[in-house]
Amino acid sequence: MNDQLPGKPTSSHLLREIQIEPQSGLGMLISLLGLLLICGFCVITRVPPLILLGILGAILCIIGLTGLFTVNPNEAKVLQLFGGYRGTVRKPGLRWVNPFYAKRMISLRIRNFESQKLKVNDRSGSPIEIAAVVVWRVVDTAEALFHVDNYNDFVHVQSESALRNMAVSYPYDSHETGEVALQSHTSEVATQLKKEIQDRLEQAGVEVLEARISHLAYAPEIAHAMLQRQQASAVIAARQKIVEGAVGMVEMALQHLESNKIVELDAATRSQLVSNLLVVLCSERGTQPTVSVSS
Repeated sequence: MNDQLPGKPTSSHLLREIQIEPQSGLGMLISLLGLLLICGFCVITRVPPLILLGILGAILCIIGLTGLFTVNPNEAKVLQLFGGYRGTVRKPGLRWVNPFYAKRMISLRIRNFESQKLKVNDRSGSPIEIAAVVVWRVVDTAEALFHVDNYNDFVHVQSESALRNMAVSYPYDSHETGEVALQSHTSEVATQLKKEIQDRLEQAGVEVLEARISHLAYAPEIAHAMLQRQQASAVIAARQKIVEGAVGMVEMALQHLESNKIVELDAATRSQLVSNLLVVLCSERGTQPTVSVSS
């Protein structure tokens, strides 16, 4: 039983790039121009057989000249004959092939684009805005031209689809120790984004060189609330540090008082001293001491 779906290409039907190196076009250009001169001489002799031969030869030379083409650096020419793929010319210079070959130019230069700002929900369900910059180039001209309808549009659409899929897999902020988040783990997120885009563009003969997030923010409707939450988290973290430091200072003060035998503290006095020191050390404002004056 054949499980292959109708119309789905198999590995044997995938077109792969075939690099060819046609003959130099300079020699053919000189030869064809020389033949044109000879044909012109035959026409001006006014001898009927030579005139007919000269006209036919000139027509053939003109057809032959259409086989000349140039290949620029970081470009390639894909050759087709009556709809069939014949090969790709990558070597720069003036070349000559069969005049009936159709020649399609494709750029091999490195390109980049920035996706639109997409509004998606992160893994925790919070709406965020995200965009990315993708750097890519064509590495297989046959796949780029014949496997997808328009490889340039294909790259843009699939990159945004991969970005959207990646964004829902991570939270905006890490809420647990070691958790990978979009905001804090940029390298890990960029690596995963590049892999997801490359997997989608493999069939289009495209190599992804780099993919990084260029814009990341909470959606406007929750931006203020999230800012307040971040501020509250920062305040809590700061107060925790202050309390830890205050407890350490109180412990050190009590140890000094007892070790140097400056004063002997009973349980009630120790408790009051600890309470007063914590109030002084943890207070956000300067404290006003109260001096007890005995009568």
